[in-house]
Amino acid sequence: MALRAGDSQAAMTGVKEKVLTLDTMNSSIRRVEYAVRGPIVLRALELERELRQGVKKPFTEVIRANIGDAQAMGQKPITFLRQPDLLNSPDFPEDAKSRAEHILRACGGHSLGAYSISSGIQLIREDVARYIQQRDGGISADPNNIFLSAGASDAIVTVLKLLVAGEGRARSGVLIPIPQYPLYSAALAELNAVQVDYYLDEERVWALDVAELRRALRQAREHCRPCALCVINPGNPTGQVQTRECIEAVIRFAFEERLFLLADEVYQDNVYAEGSQFHSFKKVLTEMGSPYAEQQELASFHSVSKGYMGECGFRSGYVEVVNMDAAVQQQMQKLMSVRLCPPVPGQVLLDVVVSPPAPSDPSFAQFQAEKQAVLAELAAKAKLTEQVFNESPGIRCNPVQGAMYSFPRMQLPPRAVQHAQELGLAPDMFFCMSLLEETGICVVPGSGFGQREGTYHFRMTILPPMEKLRPLLEKLSQFHAKFTQEYS
Repeated sequence: MALRAGDSQAAMTGVKEKVLTLDTMNSSIRRVEYAVRGPIVLRALELERELRQGVKKPFTEVIRANIGDAQAMGQKPITFLRQPDLLNSPDFPEDAKSRAEHILRACGGHSLGAYSISSGIQLIREDVARYIQQRDGGISADPNNIFLSAGASDAIVTVLKLLVAGEGRARSGVLIPIPQYPLYSAALAELNAVQVDYYLDEERVWALDVAELRRALRQAREHCRPCALCVINPGNPTGQVQTRECIEAVIRFAFEERLFLLADEVYQDNVYAEGSQFHSFKKVLTEMGSPYAEQQELASFHSVSKGYMGECGFRSGYVEVVNMDAAVQQQMQKLMSVRLCPPVPGQVLLDVVVSPPAPSDPSFAQFQAEKQAVLAELAAKAKLTEQVFNESPGIRCNPVQGAMYSFPRMQLPPRAVQHAQELGLAPDMFFCMSLLEETGICVVPGSGFGQREGTYHFRMTILPPMEKLRPLLEKLSQFHAKFTQEYS
């Protein structure tokens, strides 16, 4: 039998060429970037290892201000969400025990270790529907239109997979805000879709302007087929909260231009600024009436990873679809079934979040006090972050109206920009890497989220404990002043 060229080499050396290499893999994957866990964080991990090994640094610890992982930053879990082994113990409240029994019956009565149906446990989807109905002032929600997921991210990617199709000028395009959460740019790159940028207005507290949407759409139609519009509200990384008038304008725009709407609403509990209020796209859409309420397609996403819960590791969330074509919804169900089901412990946690203790329950007082304490502290941290940065020459920070992040704009000297380019780095990446090396503070460069040409930002969480946050903000501001002087 004749051998192929590669086989003859393998026969002689015993080394077979790999099937999957950089040259043979899906080329779109190579364009995927995820700044929140990019090179800055990899270097932070190395620095932590070096500190443990006794390597001397100008700091004693690496402070993780790069990602919204609340409990990793020291936030205490809500007690009611984590009652352990409680069914046979006299030490736990009766409402927690009855809730556990109720959910176990929905899981088949025995264990959380069995698969659930692919869209999620029916009882939990019913509870999610009741939560949405209560949140939206009585507007009904159908459990059959709700799909549970491994965090909101998984549901977002699933919906994008349904939307993305075509090649060349017929290739799908998705409008995403700039700055954006890099899940979107990464997923669109992986799916070989076209990322269509629309810019938020930094001068108006990161407002969303329909005129800018029209500009982005008009230009995109010259080279692709835009099919969807994504809005992140409250904003990540920008922390703004959209007004109801803005949401109505966006819905009208999407309806007129035949765009599917994706509403990323995972920070809906995180609203701090006076005068700001969360309005769900589902509620506004319904209250706008005909023809929007009956025809505009919408997918809205929520998660237990943020809010007051901070339960990132449970990977639990949901998507509600509105006005989705029935045949497409069946395809979505099929697509989700490929992954069998969302993690069942995460589904259980979601159920407790969407149906928390009632005022008559023994756990209510503690639950309510803990929830209010977490949100009040986040509001104080948001205000402090804005205040300290705006007192620092060369740094400007918009009000942190919601979410868990600030996205300050900073001035960088031309010599620093030039030096960064010589190193092959984005200028804000160079700043953030220098900050990490000298202070141990880990933040994410704005270039990882997108920003207007010639502007430089960084994203940091407001999650560090208050006793660490103020020194962190001051140390960061001092480093910026030193960095500016060094390169001026």
